[in-house]
Order: sequence, then structure tokens, then C-alpha cells
Amino acid sequence: MSEGWQLFLESFWPIVLGGLTGTIPLALASFAIGLVIALGIALMRLSGNRVVSGIARFYVSVIRGTPLLVQLFVIFYGLPSLGLVIDPWPSAIIAFSLNVGGYGAEIIRAAILSVPKGQWEAGYTIGMSRGTTLRRVILPQAARVSVPPLSNTFISLVKDTSLASLILVTELFRVAQQIAAFSQEFMLLYLEAALIYWLFCLVLSSGQGMIEKRLDRYVAH
Repeated sequence: MSEGWQLFLESFWPIVLGGLTGTIPLALASFAIGLVIALGIALMRLSGNRVVSGIARFYVSVIRGTPLLVQLFVIFYGLPSLGLVIDPWPSAIIAFSLNVGGYGAEIIRAAILSVPKGQWEAGYTIGMSRGTTLRRVILPQAARVSVPPLSNTFISLVKDTSLASLILVTELFRVAQQIAAFSQEFMLLYLEAALIYWLFCLVLSSGQGMIEKRLDRYVAH
């Protein structure tokens, strides 16, 4: 067995473990928090209050108009200059959550707007308030519409977590970097990391397809 192949096999599980204990938990936590932010920002964007909608529009503009890496560095390396020091993991979660919030807000807003206005009127007709109609009638329908693009956002987030290695978060890519630095086999280890990211994304894409197929059962054709 060649030395390269042996190194590939020996490093495969440690890198996968780095993904399972670092990359996936980081992505899940950031995505969950980001969805809450996204929903809030989406509702603010739809608000009739110009100040409220303006604040939300500004937030989305900043998040979508600046690189994720810069946002990550501002939080981890920039805030300490203001006296606010945040550990690597919380910094990564904050940066990724805010980023998901900015992109997810537009997805959710578009999904809400895609629900026919007649659904709002139907809710009002049976005595529901605007808030109750939104919660019980509009959001469930918007959720189905937003699943595909939000799933894609999550898959992209899994790959974007590799940036967390730059602020010393131990995840899939950082484990690969550490092994590569020790073995000096940079090409082999980086290609192996890319392969494992690809495998993770294949599994997630398969899960996305199953969810979409299940939701499609409730759509009239």
C-alpha cells in the first residue's frame, strides 16, 4: 500500500469526525438561530411602518452586500478593539446566524408574498386577527414554499463553515489543515476534505429531496 493511500485512509475518519462534531453542529446551531432572525426580519420588511421596514432593508443590504469572511473577522478580530472579546465558537455562530438571517429573510418574505391574498381574507372572514391569520394560515403555506431555497441555504452554510477554521474553530477543514501541516501532504489532504464535504452535501441533498417529495403530496396538481 502506497504511503499516500495509507495516509488517506488513516486521516479519513478524523476528518469525518471533525465534520460530525464541528461542522454539522456549527451549521445546525447557526441555521436554527438564523431562521429566527430571518423570520423577524422578513416580517419587519413586510411591515407598513417605514422605519421598521427601512431597518430591515438596511440589515439585509449590509449582510448581502459584504463577504461572509469579512463579517466573521469583524466579530472575532474587530470587536476586541472595542473591548468585546468573543470566543471562536460563539463568534462563528453569531456571524453565520446573522448571514443566514439576511439571506433567509428574503426567502421567507418572498414565500409569504406568494400566498394568495385570498388566504388573508379567508382568515379575516372567520374572525381571525392579522396575527392569528399569519400564524395559522399564511406561515404554514409559506413554509412549504420556502423549504427548497432554505434547504439550499443550509447546504451552502455547511460548506461556508470551513471559514471558521480561520478563527481557530476545530471543524472538518481545520482538522484537514492540521494533518496536512504535520504530513506535508497538502494536496492530498485538501482533496480529501473536498471529497468529504461533497459526501456530506450529497447526503443533505438526498434528505432535501425526500422532504420536498413529502411536502409535494399536499399540493394539488
